[in-house]
Order: sequence, then structure tokens, then C-alpha cells
Amino acid sequence: MRYGLSDFEGRVLHGLLEEASKDIVIRLDRHGFINHASANLAELGMDVAGALLPPHITDLAERDHVAFVSQHVTTALSGQEKGGWIEFPVVTCDDRETCRDTPCQRWYALSLQPMVGTGGAVEGALCLLRSVQQLRNLEGELHARAVTDPLTGLSNRQAFCASLRRHLGSGGGQMVAVMAVDGMRALLMRYGQRTADEVLWGFAKFLETMALPGHEVAQLDGERFGVLLPDMTSRHTREWAQDVVETFSTLAAPVSAKSPQLTASAGLARVECTVDWTLREAELGLVLARAGGGRQVAASTLRRAA
Repeated sequence: MRYGLSDFEGRVLHGLLEEASKDIVIRLDRHGFINHASANLAELGMDVAGALLPPHITDLAERDHVAFVSQHVTTALSGQEKGGWIEFPVVTCDDRETCRDTPCQRWYALSLQPMVGTGGAVEGALCLLRSVQQLRNLEGELHARAVTDPLTGLSNRQAFCASLRRHLGSGGGQMVAVMAVDGMRALLMRYGQRTADEVLWGFAKFLETMALPGHEVAQLDGERFGVLLPDMTSRHTREWAQDVVETFSTLAAPVSAKSPQLTASAGLARVECTVDWTLREAELGLVLARAGGGRQVAASTLRRAA
């Protein structure tokens, strides 16, 4: 039985306790203006007591979310339905109207409970404003882990396939390359997993260096890497891939007879039909390149002219 908390579980628990202690209580009139708020509202840069006119609850929201918050509050104050919880970014700096910097924004959740008078009409609402920034950060971290290869730090196959689907949805036609270091299985058997990992990490960083602006680099599996090359013809893609292959072989030239000779190969394809078809064509090109002795670039088929 496990009694201790993992590092991640501890951070989640700490975040929940920390955020819950900073809840802000707000009382609204029937038009959504703030009549009263707990003192910690000042942490968001809003001074209700010192204002000449009471601020509206939507004044807290980042401007792109004002309409969303306004609709939710109006619906709740009209008595059509209970407020429930909504989430929106709050600008915490002094320049509330124009600031759009991420460090000046924190995500909060707002809950409204309408206050009904003796005649049955809604006279205002009691609100709870709770920071959910810690949870947003954790969600972002979890998403990043899900789409990132832990060894190389590149996007993984899942993220790369999602990108291919987006391009297919807009018509496709882009070029894609599948690249790999030749003889990785033999290198693993001779030098071990640690050396193989170091080679893969080094090749990943090399690809990032060789990639042009707009290129997307990802690790597809243990030894194959994918590169999406939008706005490049098949001829330019082949030239780029050939340059990558030749440059890598030059940089990885052995310094002694005992050092392994590292080379790379690439298979090319066009983004067409489906994700699976596109990757199959590119990987078939890689097989053809390796069958020719490695250190080559090949394509199974390129149906359209460059």
C-alpha cells in the first residue's frame, strides 16, 4: 500500500489548497455592478471602496471575454437560470483596458447565486471568484507531456499526426519527410541503450538546427523523425533533405577506426489522402533510401508536379 504522495499529486493538492484560500466574495446589484467585495479583490487591481462609481463585474474580465461574462451575468440576474461556474482571464495590472500580456492575466472561475427579494424579483447576486490559474498550469503541463517525446523534447507522433490532419483539412499538398539514423539497431546492440539514446538526442537537436522557419519536427517512434515542410516544392524538399543527410554524415564522421560511422537517410512524400497514407509513403521512401546503402533521399511516389 502506498501512503506517500507523488511529486505531481503533492503539487495538485498544494495548488488546490493555495487557490481555495484566495477566494474573493463579491456582492452585485441587479444590474451587475459591484456593491461590496472582500478585501482581497484589491489584489486584482480593483479598489471598490475608493471608486467614484461602482465598477461592473465585467470590468474584471480581459476584453475578449467581456461579452461572454456579460451574457452569463445577465442571464443569472434575470432569473432565467442559476449562475453556475464560468472561467475567464482577469487582467491584474493597472492598464486593464489595453494590456494583453500573458503575465498580467490570471484565470478565475466565477459562480453567481441570485438573491431574490420578498416579491420574488432578483435584487442582485452573491458571487464567488476563485483562482484556477494553478489548475490551468497543470492542465497545460499534462497536455505538453502527452504530446512531447521525453527523450528528445520534440513533438511526438500523436502531435505530428494531428498537425497532418489539420493540413489535410485545408486541402493538403505540403511535403513531409521521414528521416532516421542508419543502422540504429546494430548501434544499439553494439554500444547499448545509453549510447543509442545519445545519438537519437543529438540527431533530434541537429534536425531542429537544420529546420527552416515554419518546419515542424517530431519524433515518430524510437528511431524515425518526421519533418513537415509547408510551402516547399518537391524539388526544394529533396534539396533540403539531401543537405541534411550530407551535413549530418560530415559532422558525425568518426574520429577513429573504433568509432561508429553514423549516416542518415530520408523518405519523402506529399500530404495527401489520409495521415496513414502520407506516413506510409514517406516511410516507404525511407526504406528505399536505406536499401540503396543509406545516406540517401528517396520518394516512393510523388503524384503531383513540383
